Amino acid sequence: MALISTSPSSLSSSSSSSAAIPRRSFITFKNHDNKVRMNKTMIRGSSSSDSSRALSNGSSVLFRAAKHTVDTYITSGMVVGLGSGQASAMAIEYMGRQLRAGALKDVIGIPTSVASANEAAVAGIPLDQYQDTSQIDFAFDDADIIEEGTLVAVIGRQQPKGDESIIQEKSVLNAADKLVFMVSENQYKGVLDGSVPVLVQPVNWMETAEEIDDLFIGDAEVWRRASIGLAGPLGGDFPLVTKEGHHVLDIIFTSPIPSLAKVAESLGKLDGVVDHGVVSKFPNYRCAVVIASESGLSTVDNLSANAAEGLQS
Repeated sequence: MALISTSPSSLSSSSSSSAAIPRRSFITFKNHDNKVRMNKTMIRGSSSSDSSRALSNGSSVLFRAAKHTVDTYITSGMVVGLGSGQASAMAIEYMGRQLRAGALKDVIGIPTSVASANEAAVAGIPLDQYQDTSQIDFAFDDADIIEEGTLVAVIGRQQPKGDESIIQEKSVLNAADKLVFMVSENQYKGVLDGSVPVLVQPVNWMETAEEIDDLFIGDAEVWRRASIGLAGPLGGDFPLVTKEGHHVLDIIFTSPIPSLAKVAESLGKLDGVVDHGVVSKFPNYRCAVVIASESGLSTVDNLSANAAEGLQS
């Protein structure tokens, strides 16, 4: 297989840092040696003629990633976790067309969100609800950012709507035997920036926020997400409350993030933290990232050698 390299995007801060905050490096975040062994495959081609809806929306690049994911990884009889986001919506729509055409049969979808459930219902995909005992053969999802070299992802940066849940989304992804993220090339980075959402208990949430701020002092700001109006450190008078009753804190990094896995590990040790937007349970299951660009698709994976040989080239 041909190897390709992806150049890291230039760093851009999502929030201005406060001059009053002293600068301090992540002392506990310097080890970044645990890399999964990966294969990179370049896939060239264009979307099929039946993708007029995607093309008309100017989303042909992501549609190619969605179509490739369905065609390559999903077979009849599977239970499939249905992700959330633009590429996932296209994959769900394309799955529905394949079911109606008879190319796929007896596929059951388990949605990660209210939006993906609605999209699957419109596409005619039979649905089941996620349970702790659910056996999921495969799942696909969008990601806000993917860490180059580890495939660790961040989800949940966007303002959730209705009854959307990071907990539900991560539960479906973690239960899948195989997982594929579909992203554009600027979301697969070696130099990470931006924010990480954290779900916290509403009682004493300020103490939890202060502990998080102390953990990343000088390298990030911690804001509580608002449901109405502008965001701010305290989240305004109308803080966002998830369907499980948690508040959402955004860790807005003002310096490059050395390791998402270390971020997740440190957050997991704090009292009051319920969950976060880092998806990092690798290599417990096999994972791949389909990266869409104008020049084609590239697949980065930690699949077994036999499975990797089955990818298109």
